[in-house]
Amino acid sequence: MAVFMDLNITYTTDKKRLRSVIETAAHLGYSTVAINYVVDLQQKKQGKSRPIKVLNRLTVVASDPSHFRPNAEYKAYDLVAVYPKTEKLFHAACMTFDVDIICVAVTEKQPFFFKRSPVNGAIERGVFFEISYTPAIRDSTMRRYTIANAISLMETCKGKNVIVTSGAEKPLELRGPYDIANLVLLFGLSEGDGKAAISTNCRAVHLHGEMRKTALGIVHSMKNEQPLTERQEEEDVPASKRAKIEMAQ
Repeated sequence: MAVFMDLNITYTTDKKRLRSVIETAAHLGYSTVAINYVVDLQQKKQGKSRPIKVLNRLTVVASDPSHFRPNAEYKAYDLVAVYPKTEKLFHAACMTFDVDIICVAVTEKQPFFFKRSPVNGAIERGVFFEISYTPAIRDSTMRRYTIANAISLMETCKGKNVIVTSGAEKPLELRGPYDIANLVLLFGLSEGDGKAAISTNCRAVHLHGEMRKTALGIVHSMKNEQPLTERQEEEDVPASKRAKIEMAQ
């Protein structure tokens, strides 16, 4: 049985409306949602986010390298996303930023072309690209931007490491998982990749976030560790002979 997730429910101080959005998502068949707290350092600083009983997510809108500076507060979030506004920052997000999600523009024309090298770098690091569909159902112009930007991304990433989220602010903006699976065909995703974008890929994002928070997901290579062949050779040498060799050294 498929498990569906929507990792982008827009946070609002209106608790009643937020609860309604979550309940609607549950009714539509989603098992997990993430409340998205957006921090745009170009705008007036918002208040601290409050703990809730669902995944919480931080999205940093970065138009300058100084805007993304991971600190202890970042670890308080289950998911960390970045919305890079320039090609240079997109490259940095793909290759070095410690994030789980990279947001793709859906309300405006993509200001730069997606290049294969940084996109592949993000895929290798387990970072996912996000396409939000709500703007596409709000406005015909944004629908064109969403589809065009999504197709441009798919041509580069070949449908790999993509999640599709709502970005919903109201219950009526949510769509069911199977409706989304059909909608994403317009984004250039195959049927299989479309389903993965709201299920298995979302689970992978959640796991990536857990590993990022605990630092257990980073595999360090032991520089001082000897190659396996050398260790095997030592093991094949009798203990008495190994002792003589060590004394000689």
